[in-house]
Amino acid sequence: MNTALIILLVFGFFIFMSSFFTVKQQSSVVIERFGKFLSVRNSGLQLKIPIVDRIAGRVNLKIQQLDVIIETKTKDNVFIKMKVSVQFKVIQEKVYDAFYKLEYPHDQITAYVFDVVRAEVPKLKLDDVFERKDDIAIAVKRELNEAMTTYGYDIINTLVTDIDPDIQVKNAMNRINAADREKTAAEFEAESSRIRIVAKAKAEAESKRLQGQGIADQRREIARGLVESVEVLNNVGINSQEASALIVVTQHYDTLQAIGADANSNLILLPNSPQAGSDMLNNMVASFTASNQVGEMMKKNNKKVEKPKPIQPQSGYEDDIQPDVQQ
Repeated sequence: MNTALIILLVFGFFIFMSSFFTVKQQSSVVIERFGKFLSVRNSGLQLKIPIVDRIAGRVNLKIQQLDVIIETKTKDNVFIKMKVSVQFKVIQEKVYDAFYKLEYPHDQITAYVFDVVRAEVPKLKLDDVFERKDDIAIAVKRELNEAMTTYGYDIINTLVTDIDPDIQVKNAMNRINAADREKTAAEFEAESSRIRIVAKAKAEAESKRLQGQGIADQRREIARGLVESVEVLNNVGINSQEASALIVVTQHYDTLQAIGADANSNLILLPNSPQAGSDMLNNMVASFTASNQVGEMMKKNNKKVEKPKPIQPQSGYEDDIQPDVQQ
């Protein structure tokens, strides 16, 4: 008797404890009574009638993510694999619809994603798929929202996280991109070379101009110095020829001195004998003298040679011979 009572008490205790259950945060519990929907219980400590009521299932209210990999082709007949990530959750007020209307919600979402992607991507070329992937994601979200809201699901976001063409297509795209970048680099290098050449030409032209101006100024100053030197020598009784000869000899010795001052010079000036200066002076004086003599002789000859004047006929003579010509 005592044993049966103990067993009954223990059994009653377990039945009593089974009346209580807890529901976790961000989840809901569906309660059925004799197989029929009774209520939806939210988070916290809950109570149910033992044996009569039972927990039919638990529904997760957190945001979930489903990754769908789709193989499709573009408008230019390129097959690609796309990865679409769908973020969704169960609407808390529609737990009943989410629990009873859909057996496998993930399969349902996957089917809608396949349908939308395979309807949108064939309208676009491969390059446009990369550029307009956000438009594809928006189209998927719009279609899923219209369909899944009826079943108690809210589509939070859809993302096209990966677009993977065939390996040969990717290699071709990389080659096209590399060729385009090489073309752009070549254009920039050519433009840079052109700028350098133009700048160098301008610099050389400016350098030549300044160099020519400097040489002209130098020669002008040299000529002015020579004129002044000749004038000074003329004032002391030295004529122009002798003064020019003296200046040439002086420059000759200055040149020799400048060459000798440079230890690394390899210039040889010929003739370079000790008599070179006097010989040069004598030759210059002789050439100047001969030139003056020739000039004097040419002037005398020009004076002796005069052009003959034309003979003017006399009027009387013409009258005398005119009748004979008529006869």
